[in-house]
Amino acid sequence: MGKKYLAIKRAIDFVFATILLVLLSPLMLLIAIVIKLKSPGPAIYMQKRVGHNKKTFTFYKFRTMVKDADKMLPKIRHLNEVDGPVFKIPNDPRLTSFGKFLAHTSLDELPQLWNVLKGEMSFVGFRPPIPSEVEKYENWQMARFEEKPGITSLWAVQGAHKMSFIDWIKLDLMYNENISFTLDVRIVWQTVSHMLQSVIVKTWHKVRHPFRH
Repeated sequence: MGKKYLAIKRAIDFVFATILLVLLSPLMLLIAIVIKLKSPGPAIYMQKRVGHNKKTFTFYKFRTMVKDADKMLPKIRHLNEVDGPVFKIPNDPRLTSFGKFLAHTSLDELPQLWNVLKGEMSFVGFRPPIPSEVEKYENWQMARFEEKPGITSLWAVQGAHKMSFIDWIKLDLMYNENISFTLDVRIVWQTVSHMLQSVIVKTWHKVRHPFRH
């Protein structure tokens, strides 16, 4: 990949992050208000993540879990369904009722537009891990950090929860080797299509069954 596309990619990120932050600010404000009304704790969850060139940065997302959820992790770590130095389960018991909706529709990721605007992330890249996970990486896996992390990724549109950690890393490295405008557009299109479909399905379910959790 040439330096020319890197410059173009950063320009695209900046312009679209700015536009989306303006257009989606009413929705983001509404989500923040609902989070505060539904459960105690901050509306925005902040965490240190590892990004480009292994530099740490503050990662933003809407809080989907109960307050102090990080402290509860040791008690549920045995439920992990992914191998390697990551923790993922499809129905995390720490999720709030509204948090489940946000997580399933990916609306919890919207605050990462600030990370994109600041240049810490891109729209497409790898999903940034936490420092304690990176400490367990093998040397070849560090190549993941040669590009910026992203709001979405090749891994996310390839059946994320059905994939081993090794295959996940290989997809990120494949993206780094083949990064292009066309590939980025395809990944973003698939992500947005899935997100809109999830929002419509989950919202319709809530309308039909307003008292069901």
